[in-house]
Amino acid sequence: MSNADGPSRREPERSSAALTPLIADLTITGGTVVTETGEEQLDVVVRDGRIVELAPPGKKPDSRERFDAAGCLVLPGAVDVHYHARTPAYPERGDFFTETCASAAGGVTTILEMPISKPGCATPDTFRTRRQLGEQMCVTDFGLYGAPGTLIRDDVFGMAREGAVAFKIFMHRPPQGRDDEFIGICLTDESDLLEALKLCKETGLRLVAHCENDRMLHAGLVREKALGAGDIVAHGRSRPPVVEALAVAEFLTLAESVGAPVHVAHVTCRHAVQVIQRFQNDGVDVTAETCPHYLFFHDQEISRLGAYAKINPPIRTQADQDALWAALADGTLSLVATDHAPYVPAEKERGDRDFWSAPSGVPGAQVLLPLMITAALEGRITLSQAVQLIAGNPARLFGLAPAKGAITPGADADLCVYDSNAEGTLTQKRMVSKAKEIDRLYLDYPLRGAVLRTYLRGRTVFDGERIVVPAGSGAFVRPRVS
Repeated sequence: MSNADGPSRREPERSSAALTPLIADLTITGGTVVTETGEEQLDVVVRDGRIVELAPPGKKPDSRERFDAAGCLVLPGAVDVHYHARTPAYPERGDFFTETCASAAGGVTTILEMPISKPGCATPDTFRTRRQLGEQMCVTDFGLYGAPGTLIRDDVFGMAREGAVAFKIFMHRPPQGRDDEFIGICLTDESDLLEALKLCKETGLRLVAHCENDRMLHAGLVREKALGAGDIVAHGRSRPPVVEALAVAEFLTLAESVGAPVHVAHVTCRHAVQVIQRFQNDGVDVTAETCPHYLFFHDQEISRLGAYAKINPPIRTQADQDALWAALADGTLSLVATDHAPYVPAEKERGDRDFWSAPSGVPGAQVLLPLMITAALEGRITLSQAVQLIAGNPARLFGLAPAKGAITPGADADLCVYDSNAEGTLTQKRMVSKAKEIDRLYLDYPLRGAVLRTYLRGRTVFDGERIVVPAGSGAFVRPRVS
């Protein structure tokens, strides 16, 4: 038999096989699928880790595993773009394993880890080390930021080649005694920041900034200490909204001068929103985020928590909170992220003796999706808007779409089944983060519903009660750079 005869004889067999329905690995049936464009009762069919079909109810494709989501919402897994696990620093606070377990329990399937660690993630070698640790420990997918502040071209471009999802800087000096954690991250000199913007622009990646003016912030701290003040109210006075808004204006003016794409982290106040709007109206490529603690709490509600509610920038007024919700509605703010920051109780309790020595930040890994879905169920936003703010926009902005952030054929089967009728109060028993003992802000917060299942590429990660996959089940993700 000649080789020419072989293919013609085998072609009918291939055609026949093509007509044979393939068995799905997973089908989620009976749920209401929520996308950025609406809600519809559909069955989600998964094969080889990806969504292959959104089927009409009742079609019942052959499947090795089925999950009945009747009465539940089926959501894209959330993408948390502002995250601090700090691995390998401070394992007593938490690490890539413990903290991504908390994220998965909250319906988050991808986290983007900030560059603060020991040492700060400012070189390709440090970046590779952190990636290897993430691959060994994460149960969600993860991406990594780099810090461009060495201003060394080989460092910045090396991290971009290694797969950095973006770059991150602070516009104020490092916290006292933590210089090694902030290597390459803090840029207080305008000429240095301009050089960082130029380098980041060349890589095609965004530069993300923590915007607080260093000189005003330092002056405020000195002033409050001189007055003998030391509580959560004094903390807010030491870094008022103008400290944030001035830094935003400076950052965006420099970005505009070189045409660099930028992102403003954790916006807290009306004044900063107004500055961002002005630059957006002028065509500057700037996006911005806020966080759950700024959306769901205001300064009059947190005084009882002391250092457990100490966050930088601070939680602001009710009027500022209202301005943030309005900015989400009109698109000035593109997304919501946690700024998850774990500590041990002894560190926060230092605030009882010397408030200024207590670290800033709170855990939030487990509440991003439940809080935003609660806001939707209570009519503050729509479910589609919630999905856009915690999944669709974050994935697109950081180059992870179309694989992440959507329920559509071809996307990764990163999914959350959410029971909107369940009792969702976040008790300490239900908290998963290693830092749960300091999570006083969200403790017993009333939520509408609870996460029933979290899937990563079609595999159950959280079964509604516990994490059911080993460390290292997640994968490193890198951005698509245009």
